[in-house]
Order: sequence, then structure tokens, then C-alpha cells
Amino acid sequence: MIDRVSTYEHTLHWLYQQLPMYQRVGAQAYKADLEKTWALVQYLNDPHRSLRTIHVAGTNGKGSTSHMLASILQEAGYRVGLYTSPHLKDFRERIRINGEMIPKDIVTDFVCTHQEFFQSHQLSFFEMTVGLALQYFKDQEIDIAVIEVGMGGRLDSTNIISPDLSVITNIGYDHMAFLGTSLSAIAYEKAGIIKPGIPVIIGESLPETRPVFEEVAQKNNAPIIYCGHEEAPYLMDLKGDYQRTNQRTVLSAIEQLNKMDWCIEQEHVKSGLAKVVTNTHLLGRWQKLNENPIIICDTAHNAHGLKITMAQLRGEQYNDLHVVIGFVNDKDLHHVLTLMPKEAYYYFCAPDSPRALPPIELAKAGAQIGLKGEVYSSVELALSAAKMAAGDGDFIYVGGSTFVVAEVL
Repeated sequence: MIDRVSTYEHTLHWLYQQLPMYQRVGAQAYKADLEKTWALVQYLNDPHRSLRTIHVAGTNGKGSTSHMLASILQEAGYRVGLYTSPHLKDFRERIRINGEMIPKDIVTDFVCTHQEFFQSHQLSFFEMTVGLALQYFKDQEIDIAVIEVGMGGRLDSTNIISPDLSVITNIGYDHMAFLGTSLSAIAYEKAGIIKPGIPVIIGESLPETRPVFEEVAQKNNAPIIYCGHEEAPYLMDLKGDYQRTNQRTVLSAIEQLNKMDWCIEQEHVKSGLAKVVTNTHLLGRWQKLNENPIIICDTAHNAHGLKITMAQLRGEQYNDLHVVIGFVNDKDLHHVLTLMPKEAYYYFCAPDSPRALPPIELAKAGAQIGLKGEVYSSVELALSAAKMAAGDGDFIYVGGSTFVVAEVL
């Protein structure tokens, strides 16, 4: 049990042991309803009802988009809450105000105060963190919170909020065991964040997804805004090619916010996009870890995201390419591996997660399509071997899973 003298580390250990956590155990933590989340916020006296929010969903880019929005709003002088998932290094990355992580003592106090409720209602890890974020943002009297969906949208625990604006970045194949096996089915789950009368920004749409968005928006009398394909005009400190698409989504969102009672000038947009990492401390998005040899890590982990990331990788200049790669066990492995460059040498590994795909299975699947490399029991050993093998002018890419990236930061 957690009491007032418990340490932050003790609190986290208790949380990880007592509450199902999708990031660690996968499917068994998933809850396909909002009943317990509604019970939690009612118990907490409805902190979400006093918050103005932006709700962000999508297969890829929702984390970067959320951080961009938070950075711009922060530059505009607002006190901005930011709730995202998963975390890479520290649980408190999930909950920030103006870039600063929630204090450890507030996490411990929250769990200590409410653990009896958590246990009696068998809340999931994610349900608890949503409650913590909403309560913290209310107590700190923020101006606005950017809330990233955990998975899907319709049945995600964040979907109890009534935002000023909803944003859906894109639709691709991921988490199909939960969200459906077709793009239209996945789009329906994401479109679940569309609320009556609330504008929704659609970053990218496809012939299979656009009718779904139109139908749900029409039923909710919600204005729907599709982003165009014009150039992203602002320089960013986020260097992934995919960030240009995210920028267009963000600019459409800012335009809509300015039609409300928010005041965000062009200079705020420019400085906010130039300082996303500085303002929000976002990690793992085409992040450079070393100069020579160049080492880049990226959290792209599904076919939709890896297709763009691998295209950028092929455009880089290098002598030899080394790829440190690991996946969790719920991916369409053949599909994602066909996207990987065949000229690279691979360091197949497994992150420290119960969901990790055994590296020997990964290597066998890679060999079937012509990927050559060696098997390593850990990310650390794999990266160490890649560094030993790489010479001047070589390039090392680390990715495949957020868990892999977390271990090299």
C-alpha cells in the first residue's frame, strides 16, 4: 500500500504491479468501454468539466501534433497542459504544464489518496493516469489542455472530455485486434472523438475514411475541416519528413482556434514550431544521438509510419547503413519488414518488455525477405555492436518500437 511517506519510485512500482498497463502487457489491459472512467471522474468531482481542451487522435503523428499545438499555445502566453502517452523514460512525461513534468510528490499523493478507489473499481493504468492528469490540470488552473488519445478514440478513456476542437491526424493499420481490420473500421473508432457542434480537423483522409468522417460529423452537426496539401511554411526543430504533414494539421487547428476566443499570432506559430523540443521536451522523433557515425532514433512502429521514415532514411547520405531494430509482438511483421532497406546490415534485438517479439523470430522473418544481420539479446548489445562496426560516414538507425527507442535515450 502507498502512504504519505512512500517514495515516488515505490508509487510507480505499485502502479505497475497493481494496475493493468497496455504499454507493458498489451491486450489484457485494454478496456472497451468508458464506464470506469466515468465513475472515476465522478468520484473526483468532474475535473474535466472545468477544463478547455483540444482532443487529438490518429494512427500516427498525434503525439507530435499535440506537442506542436502545446508549444504554439505556450508561445502565445497561455498556461498549457499536455497529456500524452506512452512515456519513454519517465512516467511523468505523460503529464506536463508548459513543458514541466508533474511533480513526483503530486503523483504519490494522488495515488495515496485514491488507491482504495482504484483497487475497488479495478481501474486500468491508463484510466488512472487520465484521472491524475485531469485533476492536476484543474488544480493548477491551466488555460487549456492538449489531450492525446491513447488508442482509437471512441472508447478511449480520454473521450469523456468536451473539447474546443477535435483533431484526427490520419488513419493507418495499427492495433487492428482492437480497432478493426479495415481502414473504414479504424476511422470509425477514431471518429468517435467527434462531438456535437465541435469542429474537427482531419489531417489526412483516404477514399475509405472520408465517408466515415463525413457521416459521423453530420450526425453530430460538427463542422469538418480537411487539411490541404500546401507546403508547410515554418522551420521546425522536429526533423522528420513526416512533421511537414503534421505541421499542416496544426496550422489548420490554429486557424480554427483563432475563430473562437483564442489569440494566436503568426509570430507565436513561428516560434512555437521552431521550439517544440525546447518547450515540450518531446523525445524520439528522428532524434540525432550522435554525429559521426550519425545515429538517429525514431518511434515509428507501424507500416504507415515506417513507410515515411524509411523513405527519409533512404534519402540520407552515408557509406554503410546499420539498422538496430526490434518490435513488439502485435505487428504485421511481414508488411513492416518489406519496408526496410535491403542494403542495410541488421542488428535484430528485443526491448525489455513482456510484449517484445523474440529477436530470433524477427531475424528469421527478416531473412525470408533478404534482410541480413545478427541476433542480440538486448537493445544495448545491439547498439554497441552497431557502433563497433560502423565507420566514419556510416549511418545507424534505431527503431521499430517505442520501447527500443526508450532504451537508447
